[in-house]
Formats: sequence, structure tokens, C-alpha cells
Amino acid sequence: MKLRTRLFLSFSALITVALLGLALGLVSVMQLARAQEGLIHSNFASLDLGLKLRQNLGDQLVMMLSDHTDKVALGNTQQQFQDLISQGLASEQEQGTPGPFAQTASDYQKFLAIYAQANSSDGNIGDNQPLSDAFNVLRNGLINGHKRALDNINAAQETAHQRAVLVSALLGLVGLAVLLIGFFTAHNIARRFGEPIEALATAADNISQGNFEVELPQSSAAELNRLTQRFATMAQVLRKHQETNVDELLTGQQRLQAVLDSIDDGLLMIDRDGRLEHLNPVAQRQLGWEDDRLGMGLGEALQRPEMDEQLALILRGGSLERALEDLNFEVDGETRLLAYSLTPVSHTEGHILGAVMVLHDVTEQRAFERVRSEFVLRASHELRTPVTGMHMAFGLLQERVHFAPESREADLLETVKEEMQRLMQLINDLLNFSRYQNGLQKLVRGPCAIDDLLERARQRFDEQARQSDIDLIIEHPEILPRLHADQAQLDRVLDNLLDNAMRHTPHSGRIRLQARRHAERVIISVEDNGEGIAYGQQGRIFEPFVQVGRKKGGAGLGLALCKEIVQLHGGRMGVYSRPGQGTQFYMTLPL
Repeated sequence: MKLRTRLFLSFSALITVALLGLALGLVSVMQLARAQEGLIHSNFASLDLGLKLRQNLGDQLVMMLSDHTDKVALGNTQQQFQDLISQGLASEQEQGTPGPFAQTASDYQKFLAIYAQANSSDGNIGDNQPLSDAFNVLRNGLINGHKRALDNINAAQETAHQRAVLVSALLGLVGLAVLLIGFFTAHNIARRFGEPIEALATAADNISQGNFEVELPQSSAAELNRLTQRFATMAQVLRKHQETNVDELLTGQQRLQAVLDSIDDGLLMIDRDGRLEHLNPVAQRQLGWEDDRLGMGLGEALQRPEMDEQLALILRGGSLERALEDLNFEVDGETRLLAYSLTPVSHTEGHILGAVMVLHDVTEQRAFERVRSEFVLRASHELRTPVTGMHMAFGLLQERVHFAPESREADLLETVKEEMQRLMQLINDLLNFSRYQNGLQKLVRGPCAIDDLLERARQRFDEQARQSDIDLIIEHPEILPRLHADQAQLDRVLDNLLDNAMRHTPHSGRIRLQARRHAERVIISVEDNGEGIAYGQQGRIFEPFVQVGRKKGGAGLGLALCKEIVQLHGGRMGVYSRPGQGTQFYMTLPL
């Protein structure tokens, strides 16, 4: 039999028994209520008539004993008494049961007969003993009828109570029967269907853990048997799939391991808890590690606790804003400098699984850069003295030699002057850049108002902007915090950025100087609507001696010098540009 058929029959039987018991109880209660209502109504009617009859009888007696009897009023009262008795007799005939009103009617006729006889005599009616006895008999009959109606009401209440107890007991038995049937039905369902389902759940857990040798239950329900067969088929297919793909998985894992180990740079795999999972042989050689440090925290393994803070920021989805300093290690008596990067490893759904640390040996590169910086610094110093002398001598020559303004000689002298100024500017840029790179340039920090900084920069380029018909705009909130920075160096950064913007902004263009606060940093930007920078060139734009764009000038040290100044302030510099839509250079400075 099918599972749904069994469930339908079980619950149908349970509901049928419950409905039958409920219907039986409702019918009994309705019959009881109807019978009790009729009985009480008739007895209350009898009580009401009895009270009216006794009241009427009392009125008659008062009139009869009066010295001057009003025969008309007495006749009306007697007629009302007869009408009330007639109502009582009619009620008894409807119920089909004998009552007190027939006897009352007979006693009343006797009373009237004795009254008529006593009234015809000359004696006092109040002293007439037969009339008194007849009145007492009539009154006692009415009182007995009243007691009888009260007894009938009490008997009806007792009968209703007994029947209510009987109906309650019957409903209790029905409820107990429903409870027993429900208990046995639920127990039967749990035993027949719950155990196979629990066995299937256990089998599913084993399959999810890779154990495909499972025992599947048998059931009397056709649906559960089909489900069991499909579980068996699924386990068999998964077993074959595992046997087929396990070699491919191992091969792919070995291939991936070989690729990671063959990378020229050091590679450290870190889990989401910040512990080392894997490092390739290159990293072991770079760090000089001979022992196994897997499972250790990154800061503990590298003996640099500050690395844990950087790693925690990466694992939370953040980014490192400041340039990372090289790591210094002593390996086999030699000092090695390792540049590194930390990158999160994200799942396709977006959550972070861990991080990757890439190590690049820059020992020789840093030595070459140091030698180059020292050479540039020395060469700049050596060149500055003769060039300064040449510039002074040329100035004296210009004071003593005079040529016509339109002559060839005057044009050549002006050309020599411009080229000597360019040479002096180049030497100064080289000296400044070398000082920053070698750590010789020191900052003179002090309070610096950002709005004043921007306003002074605008005033320095205001004349040049008017000549080129360029709209130079300043945008910033009304209230900006003050920086603790070297104001002269920031002026140099803004001058370089504005000079570049002026050279690359067309006539009737627009340059915007902007400042805004972001968390605990201030972002200052210079934005133009010029030709923009190609995507492939944006990555090298801050390198020294690199020039991009069609309008080139100088030695390509301006942006590199700006980057060095901003980094010396603990900030970061960047560029956002779209070809044909302009360029925005920005720097973020800590408050």
C-alpha cells in the first residue's frame, strides 16, 4: 500500500471518530436543552397563574367581608379568576398531564356556592364557618400547586444535571478513543516511516563524508522503497565518479603544486586564521628557513608582529594604503631585502578564504638604486657649481653686449638664456629628488590651513589661467581641519600638479582644485578636462624620468617628486584618468 494511502486512511478514521463523538454530544445537548426549556417554561407559567389566582382570591375575600359589597367589582374579579383558571386548564390539556387547576376550579365553585348561601342569610359572613373552611381549602390547593411547580423545576434541574454528566462522560470516552487512535496511528507512522527516513538520513551523512558503502532500509511503503533505490543508485554513481576522478584530482593537485614551486618569487599561502598553509622552495631560500613553520602565525614566523596587523586588515577585505617597506633578513651572513605584497584570496561568492604573500628579492635592485641616487646627487652637486658660474657670466655678458631686438644675435642670446634656465631647473629637480630618495630632506611641520593652501595655489596660477582662458575653480567644504605638515613642500606638490594641468588643458577649459575629508584623512585633488592619460601609461606615471602625453617637458621628475613628498608626509598619491575626458591627480594626507 502506498504511503499517502495509509496516511489518508489513518487520519480519515481518526477524524471520523472525532466527528461522530462531536455530533452525538451536540445532539444530546440540544435535546436536553429543548426538554429542559419546555418543562421550565410550563412550570413558570403555572407559578405565575398561581400567584395571580391567590392575589385575585384575596381581593375577592376583602370585597366579600366589606360592609357595603360592590357587586359589580366583585363580579369582575370573579370573572378574572375564572379566566385565569381557564388558562391553567388549557395549559394542562396541552401538556397532557393532570394539574392543580382542575381541583382549583372545583374548589372555587364550592366556595362560590357556600358564599351565595351565606349571603342570602342574615348572619355575618365573617362568622360563617363553612365559608371559612371552603376558602382555606381553595387557598391550600393554590399553595400546593405552587409547591408542586417548584418541585417540578427542581426535578428538571436534577434531570438536566444527570444528563449533562452522562453527555460529558460520553464525550470524554470519545476523546479518549480519539487520543488512543491518534497515539497508535502516530506510533505506527513513526515506526513504519520514521525509522526508514532516519536510516536514509544516516546514509546521506555517510555519503557526504565520502563513505559510499551504506546500508539502505526496506519499507512497506512503495514511495520509500523507490527513494531507497534511488539512494542506492546515487551512491553507486558517486562511487564510480570518485574512483574515476581521484587520479585526475591528484594529478591536478600535483600540477598546481609544481606551478607554485616553480615561481621565481617567494610564495606564502595563509589561511583565513592568519596561519601559514604552504610556502614554495623559493620562499624557503629567501627567508633561510630550514625548519617547518607551517601552522604558525605570519608575524610569529617572520618575527615581525606588525605583519599580523596588516594581514588582519587584508583578511577583513581592506587594503594597505601606505607603501610597504622592504623586509630585511640576515641569511648566511648576507643581508637580503625582500619586497612583499599581501593579496586576499576570495571565493566566487565573495567571502575571503585566506591571503597570499609574494616575496621578491630586491637586494641588488635597491643597491643599484642607492648607487644611482648617490651618483645623481654627486653629479648634480658637481654640475651645479659650473652651471651657476656660467649663468652669472652670461648675465654679465648680457649687460655689456647690446644687439638690436630683432637681430639674429639677440635671438641666439635669448635661446641660450632659456636653455641655461632649463638646465638649472633640471639640476635643482635632480638634487631635490635625490635628497628625498636618500632621506636627506627633512620636513618642517607646522599648522597648515587647507583653504589657505588652495587659495595661494590659485593665485600663483591665476594670471597664466587668464591668458589661456582657463577657468580655475576651488571647491571645498566650509569647515576643514588643519593639517600638521610642511606647507612649503605641499605648495611644491600643488605647483607641479597645476603646471601639468595647465599644459594639458585646452583653451576655454576648466581646472578644479578640490579638498574633502574622508574619515581621518584629507583628500586634495587637481582635476582637468584635457586629453587624459592612456590606461597603459597610468601605472608608470609616477616613476622618475617617465613622461606621458603629447605635451612633454622637463625631465619627468615632477610627479615622482610629488609622490616622494606625499609619502614623506605619511600619505598616498594616485591618479584617475579616462582618455578624452580629463585627468584627476589626488593625494590623501593623514590628519
